Order: sequence, then structure tokens, then C-alpha cells
Amino acid sequence: MSKKITTPVNQIRLTNVAIVRLKRCGIRFEIATYPNKVSEWRKGDETDLDEVLQINRVFSNVSKGVVARTEDLKKAFGTGDEEKACIMILKKGELQVGSKERGHHAQQAARDIATIVAGKCVNSLTEKAVTVGMVERAMKDIHFSVKPNVSTKKQALKVIKLLDEDPTLPIRRGLMRLQVQGPKGAGRKLLATLEDSIDSFTMESQDYSDFYELVCTVDPGEYRAVDEIVSKCTRKKGRVDVLSVCVIDSQPSAPAAAAATGSVDSAAAATAAADESA
Repeated sequence: MSKKITTPVNQIRLTNVAIVRLKRCGIRFEIATYPNKVSEWRKGDETDLDEVLQINRVFSNVSKGVVARTEDLKKAFGTGDEEKACIMILKKGELQVGSKERGHHAQQAARDIATIVAGKCVNSLTEKAVTVGMVERAMKDIHFSVKPNVSTKKQALKVIKLLDEDPTLPIRRGLMRLQVQGPKGAGRKLLATLEDSIDSFTMESQDYSDFYELVCTVDPGEYRAVDEIVSKCTRKKGRVDVLSVCVIDSQPSAPAAAAATGSVDSAAAATAAADESA
């Protein structure tokens, strides 16, 4: 009579797993998560723990399916509650990633960084928008390497700074367009203070109708200084609104405009000729 081979009761087999590992009090703990869900949970995009964990259990070895002992959990985490231990491991543990998956994450992060940079920068030669592809090539030119444990937004700001410092690359941080409002009586003083204090300040329009309103462009790094000046000059009765985080020249270039004009003229000539033959 053949004997049935079964998996030991303290072993749980899982497949397609992303492992998060944490060593505490000299003991190794692991949890089994779904691929790509850990980063979403840490960013706050995913809040349902059941969508992150394959099983609400703590292991000493996920690959072998060996469950951690309750005594070890109490020693390391001060509780035998596995769900609480899972959350601690999720927060502080190290995600075990294979080389292929690591390369995919790095490539996606680089793309996300380039997208953020493209939305905040312009071509310094034309004042027009830059494409994500242009930024990606520029990132390679400055030998920028993506850091997996740093947010893409923080790395994008670092890229912008490096691009601003490199005179050989025609990409720079775009200006920010602001709308400033305040009492009529504060208008003249407010404008004079902004012109004297903000190096990048350029006035586009102003209006004294019902209250003072000013539209201007400034370097994004000077936004805080503008806000403080407006608050001081208007005795906290003014406000600053962002109309555009990156001012882009929307006018077509000369060759493009000429081509467009030529197309219109040709269309008009064709219409006139059709009318005559009719």
C-alpha cells in the first residue's frame, strides 16, 4: 500500500511571489506579496492590505514555505499578531527583486522622471516644449543614474538642476506664470517691490478695475519670495495664483508659419479657380 506524501503543516507553498525581507533581533522574517504592489502600497496608491499580501502570514523562508514561529514574532515585534508584523515588514523590509525586474523598474522610473522634467522645462533656444525623448537623451548625456530608493519627483528636480548647469544642452526650467491680486492702493508699491526684489520678474499685464491685478512670469524657485512680498505689501489681503507651471511659446516657428500660410493661400487659390470654372 502506497503512502500519500503531504506538505508539512508548517509549510505553505506559493508561486509568482515578490518577497519582502526584514532581519530583526538576529531573526530573518519574510512576507509574500504580489509583484509591483509593494511600491504602490508604500506610495499610498494602494491601501488594501489584501491586495498587497498573497497571504497574511509571516515566514522565515517564503521559498521553502516555512512559517515563522510565534515566539520569534513576539521577540522581534513585541506581538504575535501576524498582520501587525506584516505591516512592519512592509514598511521597513527590503524588497527582493530579480535582475530582470530590477532593470524594468529602473527603465520605468527613468521614463517617469523624464516625463516630469518635460512638463517643467522648455527648449532654451526656442522657448517651446521639450519632448520626453529629448529629456531621456539629455539624461544619458549627463550620465544620470536612477536611484531605486528615491522618489521620481525628487530625482526629476535633481535632473532639472543638472540640465540648468550644463550650457551644452538646450533644456532649462520654464518660467512660471502668476496672477497677483490685492487692494488698489497697494498696486504701485507691490509692483515696484517685485521689480526690485525678484530678478526673473517680468510683468505681462496689470489692471486697476475693481482691485489690483497683475499677471507676471517668474522663475519657479522665486515663487515663495513673491508670495511673501505680496503678503507683506497687501497686509495679508492679497493672493497669488499659479496660472501656468511652465510657460511655453505656443506660436509656430517662422518656417512652420510660412508653410501654414502657403497652405491657406493655395487653398484659397484653388477655391477661386473652382468658382471661376463654374
